[in-house]
Amino acid sequence: MTAETKTGIEIEATGASASCCSSTGSCHDAAADAQTGGVTAVYQVSGMTCGHCEGAVSSEISELPGVTAVTAVAATGRVTVVSQAPLDEAAVREAVDEAGYELVGTA
Repeated sequence: MTAETKTGIEIEATGASASCCSSTGSCHDAAADAQTGGVTAVYQVSGMTCGHCEGAVSSEISELPGVTAVTAVAATGRVTVVSQAPLDEAAVREAVDEAGYELVGTA
């Protein structure tokens, strides 16, 4: 069974959710948000191993003021954040720590 995404790409549907982001509401199209005048920053985070980890980090960073989109990828450890203005790295570090992971720095 397949499901069509808004971009027209077919994906295989399984009984499980493909991502925990759908429950957090934190996933956005970072590239599209960046084109609308946002500031994009990419951070390196250690300790993420799965979709749940991605969701936890995304959820915490999404709560920072001005954040419009967060995309975390466990396989690379990279977290892309789009915000209305540059973020304070200490605030991002605190959010990542709250999620239970470590911010290594900018990627």
